Amino acid sequence: MNTAPAPMPAAYDSGDTAWLLAATAMVLLMTPGLAFFYGGMVRTKHILMMIKMSFAALAFGTLVWWAIGYSLAFGPDVGGAGLIGNLDHVFMHNIELNTLTGHIPTYVYSTFQMGFAIITVALISGSIADRATMKGWLVFVVLWLLIVYIPLAHWVFDQDGWIVKHLGALDFAGGLPVELNSGVAGLAVALVLRAPRDFARREERPNNIPLVVIGVGLLWFGWFGFNSGSALTDQGTASAAFINTQLGAASAMVTWPLVEKWRTGTVTTMGVVSAAVAGMVAITPACGEVDTLGAVITGLVVGAVCAFAITLKYRFDVDDTLDVVGVHGVGGLIGLIMVGLFATARISGKEGLFYGGGWGLLGKQLVAVVSVIAFSFILTWIIAKAVDLTVGFRAEDEYDSVPGTDRERAYDFQTAERLGALVSGKAVTSDDELVRQITKLLRAREESK
Repeated sequence: MNTAPAPMPAAYDSGDTAWLLAATAMVLLMTPGLAFFYGGMVRTKHILMMIKMSFAALAFGTLVWWAIGYSLAFGPDVGGAGLIGNLDHVFMHNIELNTLTGHIPTYVYSTFQMGFAIITVALISGSIADRATMKGWLVFVVLWLLIVYIPLAHWVFDQDGWIVKHLGALDFAGGLPVELNSGVAGLAVALVLRAPRDFARREERPNNIPLVVIGVGLLWFGWFGFNSGSALTDQGTASAAFINTQLGAASAMVTWPLVEKWRTGTVTTMGVVSAAVAGMVAITPACGEVDTLGAVITGLVVGAVCAFAITLKYRFDVDDTLDVVGVHGVGGLIGLIMVGLFATARISGKEGLFYGGGWGLLGKQLVAVVSVIAFSFILTWIIAKAVDLTVGFRAEDEYDSVPGTDRERAYDFQTAERLGALVSGKAVTSDDELVRQITKLLRAREESK
């Protein structure tokens, strides 16, 4: 016999729930957006591998979160130290349809936080684009979420986490467990999966810049849910996070191109869209803590700094292929520091250094930053090294120049192959080679006239 579900408690708020449902869908859309973003940035033969890495994170991250991740991140705190939750909610046990987190059904809140976990581990794939095996990546995703991300989520997002409760640092939407963490983890795996021999000399050309722009557009859309949804309400703080997200992205798109123009003499599409991402990264921890002026300053600063930061990988010979460290790591660091400088009581209830709050909040922000950097880097390096030594994480040195990591084709080159065979007697398997063959044919026709 069917029975009606238990009624919602009096604390239930339908408006807040409706907004978080929408925000959750927006956050989950960010990972497919990241797949397009990363896929367009690599060479043609690796585009499908990058897309598969993001979707693998989407699948395995979902199951890890459902099985044990939510319980460890948001279950009752173990020992009162704010380090990890318990196992009360393994497989979402003891959670009913009318169980609330604040004013919102726990099922909705858990799925919202699931989206954060998924995109965080997916971001790391950009640091090892072109040189990771899929089996190694799958094992890494599971271990890294359990060992690194989930404890950090408890530290920052859970009300009993030590960073938010005991330390008193501010992080509105995930600058520590998402942005800084992914950047630091990206550095660790990039060091384990060492750079190719020709890394510094190799020209990395995006295979499809319009696809990159589409990916950034989806990320931008999802970021409004990411940041504003973190308010867990449809009231004033959500609106502040919403406009600050837009201001941070737009402001970074002013200074990054200026630096690019000064350094190289040109402004590229890749630079413009990367600037938008950097701006949204930096404003993530600050969007619900600073006013609109603080958001603009944050965007202006991060645009200029990250435009320089992405070039440091060549100086230190670290193949952070798609600039996860330079954008997410550095951008997240800047945003967290900006909270200590520009937090204002009229938005967050606390004041940073420039609003009369003294050095206290800034000091707490720095302690949180150093703690997350040390925790994430050390454990990620150990996980990546263990995966590489057991199942294998780094692809063979030779793979990069011959077959590519894809066993399917992102683009149909049958016409190119036929034309190449017609022109030169051999198959053409890349668009660059096709252009060369056509140019050769046209030049020969001109010379014959």
